[in-house]
Amino acid sequence: MNQPGAQADPWDDTEALRARVAAAAAAGQPLSPRGSGSKAFYGNPGRGEALDLTGHRGVIRYQPTELMVTVRSGTPLGELEATLAAEGQMLPFEPPRFAGGGTVGGAVASGLAGPGRPFRGAVRDALLGVRVINGRGEVLRFGGEVVKNVAGYDLSRPMAGALGTLGVLLDVSLKVIPQPVAEATRTLEIAPESIWQRVHAAQAAGCPITGAVHDGERLHLRLSGAEEGVRAATRHLGGDTPEDGDAFWSALRDHTLAFFADTGVPLWRLALPPAQPLPELPGGHLLDWAGQQLWLRSDAPAARVRAAAEAVGGHATRWRGADTATPAFHPPSAGVARLNRQLKQALDPHHILNPGRFAPEL
Repeated sequence: MNQPGAQADPWDDTEALRARVAAAAAAGQPLSPRGSGSKAFYGNPGRGEALDLTGHRGVIRYQPTELMVTVRSGTPLGELEATLAAEGQMLPFEPPRFAGGGTVGGAVASGLAGPGRPFRGAVRDALLGVRVINGRGEVLRFGGEVVKNVAGYDLSRPMAGALGTLGVLLDVSLKVIPQPVAEATRTLEIAPESIWQRVHAAQAAGCPITGAVHDGERLHLRLSGAEEGVRAATRHLGGDTPEDGDAFWSALRDHTLAFFADTGVPLWRLALPPAQPLPELPGGHLLDWAGQQLWLRSDAPAARVRAAAEAVGGHATRWRGADTATPAFHPPSAGVARLNRQLKQALDPHHILNPGRFAPEL
């Protein structure tokens, strides 16, 4: 029986999708799982016929008191978030809605998270379980609700960020959190290189920080929590209160800030360890996640960008505009690459699910 907030008659396309994948496996026909298409630009160019998941939608189970929701992959993000908001809850990883769209399956398959990621966790941290169709056309369940594989390894988390290359997501079970009672934004004039130290000091003082981004001129800090805690943190931090605090964080999450406008200059996303020097690269940048995510607009060659990221212990993803002959994702270590191949072979032995989207060999 559906819990409060569930749709009365959710659509279940499981059997039609399973049959389509099984037929594709028998014919050796690649498939490209697809939701709203809002993240079609992300990753390497895909191959295969589109497998439309938008008809497989609806909230299956929602237990507000248990802080958990199970939802079909084709459900629009906006619908799920409205259901959660009605109960005063939210997804902790703040999935972006590029072009105003996005589905729950796309949010999980991409593994992309918003400004709160260092403070509230990544997509994989909120993923409790999944139901998928593997590359043989078999329906499997992994994670919190039922199954682990024979080795005892939970295969739900690797689905986050795999871009549909390990399985077609049918349903996902996600952890949810209460919406904050109060929020405020402060802006401070500090150098970008000092962002991690400033955030760390503020957290040590008890400031409930849930967002920290430097726009090249000023540090923006988001505070979320109880009203008195937010007021106390505001007094402690000082700085200024911008007029558009809430709108700023939404625009940052959804890439509608002016920085993300398509100017023809390639856009890179660099993941960096905390408290490390910024890579020495030309171009404009925006420093998010308290210094752990650098958005870079630069004409620098891909090899130079990736070498600079590696030099400080990070890695670089081609986001938009660079030569598509350059792999989108930073080459993994030999050990990680071997594990990726083993997972792919176990779950999609015929390599029909989004071949090449995540890596050329997958």
